[in-house]
Amino acid sequence: MAQIKRRQSVAVAVGGIRVGGTHPIVVQSMTNTDTANVMATVNQSMALAQAGSELVRVTVNTEEAARAVPKVVETLAQFGVRVPIIGDFHYNGHILLKRYPECAKALAKYRINPGNVSIGRKNDDNYRTMIECAIEYGKPVRIGVNWGSLDGVLLTRMMDENAQSAHPMEAADVMKRAIVVSALESAQAAESYGLGHDRIILSAKVSNVQDLIDVYRMLAAECDYPLHLGLTEAGLGSKGIVATTAALSVLLQEGIGDTIRASLTPMPNGDRTEEVIVSQQVLQSLGIRSFTPQVTACPGCGRTTSTFFQEMADQIQTYLKEQMPVWKEKYTGVEEMKVAVMGCIVNGPGESKHANIGISLPGTAEDPKAPVYVDGKLATTLKGDRIVGEFIEMLNNYVDRT
Repeated sequence: MAQIKRRQSVAVAVGGIRVGGTHPIVVQSMTNTDTANVMATVNQSMALAQAGSELVRVTVNTEEAARAVPKVVETLAQFGVRVPIIGDFHYNGHILLKRYPECAKALAKYRINPGNVSIGRKNDDNYRTMIECAIEYGKPVRIGVNWGSLDGVLLTRMMDENAQSAHPMEAADVMKRAIVVSALESAQAAESYGLGHDRIILSAKVSNVQDLIDVYRMLAAECDYPLHLGLTEAGLGSKGIVATTAALSVLLQEGIGDTIRASLTPMPNGDRTEEVIVSQQVLQSLGIRSFTPQVTACPGCGRTTSTFFQEMADQIQTYLKEQMPVWKEKYTGVEEMKVAVMGCIVNGPGESKHANIGISLPGTAEDPKAPVYVDGKLATTLKGDRIVGEFIEMLNNYVDRT
């Protein structure tokens, strides 16, 4: 694993997970079901947890949702899924947490958006009430600022002060600074009400990559709270994946970030677990954490007119994903294994030697044979129509003996 120097932060307990300090960076996700629909929320939470999400956030926006939360947590436990469930509150969180104490107790953490509560106004009773509930039930809080709902009072004040400055900043820079100030002042207010310093996580999300990097660099330099990273409203498909990866990778490489989420818009009827896989892959590609064996496969060219190697790479990757729940229970470190499925002689043998186990398939006009390398050495050469099955057998044997 890469030796990236992590920014120093306090550690916060969220259920059975530790966020910050020297603990591994945590992968988080969020359901998009109506939380009041208990079974739909349970099913999606289970899918996210099984995909590798270590924290799962749910919307708590109505009385029906608040009443459902304890049932969701209880049902997950009955299925043996003990992933911490986080409540996402806006506008009426103070009412729901007070009115439904079983909901307040069942949640592992509360997410509060200071732009959507009363903090910064003349009377901040709503925000104070939510913090007092967190104190009463021993829950940590993520204070999550979002530029789409930034505290208007704070922003107006800072814009006015900037206008009167001898050296005014650009409006965009004032807004970024306001996001940071909102997070820090909200955290200070929470501590003034009695919430422990080690009960607070901060986030400051925007939807532009460079702005996100700027905001988190400022925030990281001015506090030691754990930071939750995410590019808000990242978008659909490749745009969302690439933008999220670009933003998070820069910050993670600088040691900034203690928990992450890829806020992807799923395609219609798409798989919500994609956001978990993207977060995991960002961390694994940077060498920060390992989650599943990685398959190296060439992109193909005129030497590889056959689609066989592409199909084989897909089969091997799918097989590894399916086996991981079993292998992780039996084999320590299997998630760090490297597998290569290459399409021709140009880079095939070399890449295969660099992997723990790799196969170099014949390209167009090459001899119909496929050398297999294990730990850098030629182990055998496969031929015929059982190459995939025989390679999987070798893969299983390799995992079993190492």
